[in-house]
Order: sequence, then C-alpha cells, then structure tokens
Amino acid sequence: MRPFVAAAVQFAPEPGPLSAGSVRANITKAVEWTGRCVSGSGAELVVLPESCTTGFNPGVSAAELWELVPGDVTEPFQEAARDLGVHLCFGTYERGAVPGVVYNAAVLVGPGGDVLGTYHKTHPFRVEDARRGGWATPGSDVCVADTPLGRIGMAICFDGDFPELWRIQAVRGAELICRPSALLRSADIWELTCRARAYDEHVYVVGANAVGADPAGTLYFGNSMIVTPVAEVVARAATHEGWVAAALDPGAAMASLTPGSSVPHGFDHLAERNLELYEKHAAELFGPASAPFPRGGA
Repeated sequence: MRPFVAAAVQFAPEPGPLSAGSVRANITKAVEWTGRCVSGSGAELVVLPESCTTGFNPGVSAAELWELVPGDVTEPFQEAARDLGVHLCFGTYERGAVPGVVYNAAVLVGPGGDVLGTYHKTHPFRVEDARRGGWATPGSDVCVADTPLGRIGMAICFDGDFPELWRIQAVRGAELICRPSALLRSADIWELTCRARAYDEHVYVVGANAVGADPAGTLYFGNSMIVTPVAEVVARAATHEGWVAAALDPGAAMASLTPGSSVPHGFDHLAERNLELYEKHAAELFGPASAPFPRGGA
C-alpha cells in the first residue's frame, strides 16, 4: 500500500416512493457528490454509502426492485471514476441472473473505469434477508482486489458485526476495507464495529454511512469515518450530507500502540494467531450457535 488520501461521502436518497426516476436521480446525485469530494479533498479513493442508488429499504418487493434497478447500474460510476481518475467504491442493489433475485452489492471501480471487484453482502440484516421475507439474497464469497493504491477489500454495513469475514480478507492481504453502510442502530455501534474490525485485522477502514430517509421512511445518522489499523478515528462526519477525508500513511499505521505516543506497536493479530487452537476447535467455530439471552423484536 502506498500513501494516498481516502474519503467517505454521505448523502440522502431521493425522498418518496422508489421509482425508475428516483433511481436515476440518486445515481446522478452520487456522481455529483463524488466530484465535489475529489475536487475538495484530492482523494484517490472515494467510498459511497450502501444501496446509494435506491436507499436501503426500497419499500418494494424483490421482484419490483429487480425491475427498477438498471442492468447497467455501474456504468455512470465507471464513467465518473474514469473522468476523475479515482478509485470509487459504491453500494447498490444489483440484479441477479433470475428475475426477483437481488443482491446488496459493493462495487469497486478503478481510475480507468474498469470494475476491479464486486462483493455481495454475505450477512444481510434481518429485514432485508430474502430468507426471512426480505428483498436481498445473501452473497457467498469475499472480494479483495489488487489496485495501485494497495489491496482493497469490501464489507457492507451489518457485515461489520462478523469478524470472521474481515479476517478472511486480512489473511488474503487486504490493507484497507471499504464499508458502504446504511446503519441505523446507533452511532455507538457504528463506531464500535468500525474501530474493532480495523483493530482486529490491522486494516484501514473507510466507512460511508447513509443520511436522510430512504423510500420506506427510515432515517439514517451518517457519522461516516476513516479508521487506522490501530483503531484511531482520523476523520469523522456529522449527521448531514457531506464528505470526510484523511491522508493514509502505511509507514506510520502501526508505529505506535497508542496513537500519538512513543509506545511501539510490538504485536500483530494476524501473525500471532493460535492456529493449533483454532484447528482443534474447528467444529465449534464453524458449527451453529446462538446467543444465550432472549432477543427482542422480530
């Protein structure tokens, strides 16, 4: 990984019911905000929120959503990345091969306009999960892309609660993980999971969280942030539309155990894994389980 400026952009989707027109308007807005961010920050990597082409809760069925999301949804973003000469990661619903199958996707586009990788959310939130009556079909693989900036992985919103996904990407050599999100539980949970996953895996995390209301009327709080491999938040947005950016210096990323201090960072969570222990308990690690406490809600 080389030094560069990364940025996270947050903006509100078009108000009102989802339509083909609002999807087009959201794409236009995403491209405009990307241009403003690059112009103001000099960012070489820009991350946009989860499902920014529609809003997270589309307020329609999977079959309707499949019809409303264009098959060429990535093309305007590819053109923007090419025009601006940047890497761009954005969240969108993406048509599956079969009508009615929709994926919650993160797409990484390079400065040449080429798609470097596509990730389908592997841990859909309960309300969106097609297995529970929602609209999004779970993905089944991870994605880590080689880029001129470094090795970049992707995770989407609720994926941040599952360290196993992030560990796979880190073992594959990810140095930075983009986290497009529309997280609405709390700002504390958002910060906790961004910082914990950055620290667990010693990766940079660029988390772009939605603001405003989606087509179903759900409100989002923003607080997009950039976190270093030692869990330091080096950029943080508020609750309105805008962007944040930070210069990332991989040479100094793990120099200190406590950011700003002289205490060296002498350990490595990846190198110091107890693989013998994990292999011994593989059946428990990979077997079904549930929390021991009763849950509220659906």
